[in-house]
Amino acid sequence: MELEASYMKTEVPVFNIGDTVRVNTRIIEGEKERLQAFMGTVIAKKGTGLSETFTIYRNAYGSCMDRVFLLHSPRISSIEIVRPGKVRRAKLYYLRGKSGKAAKVSEKHVVQEGAVAASVKETVNPETTSGS
Repeated sequence: MELEASYMKTEVPVFNIGDTVRVNTRIIEGEKERLQAFMGTVIAKKGTGLSETFTIYRNAYGSCMDRVFLLHSPRISSIEIVRPGKVRRAKLYYLRGKSGKAAKVSEKHVVQEGAVAASVKETVNPETTSGS
């Protein structure tokens, strides 16, 4: 466990199934190194610890592709959450082979905690409500 902990990344963003993410991977070509982005919908997450993987599905230019990434791989430079998704399944394998609106995942609207607290204070103001 201590050996695995030394290889695990500390700053991994929290993303869920259905989120659209952009994964920047390091590509080594000869002596040169460059970053290549892969953007798609997360359709599965598996495993725990060092062997945790996630699968991204993408439909681009008429061709569909899945790609499995190791979460703690040194080849992954960064993971950015582009759009959070609202789903009711743990695995979205049914998206394979779909295109257009059939492959669309609805967006989850995230409300900031400060905004909710401010709106609650505005609606329940003890100065405006009087007992008489």
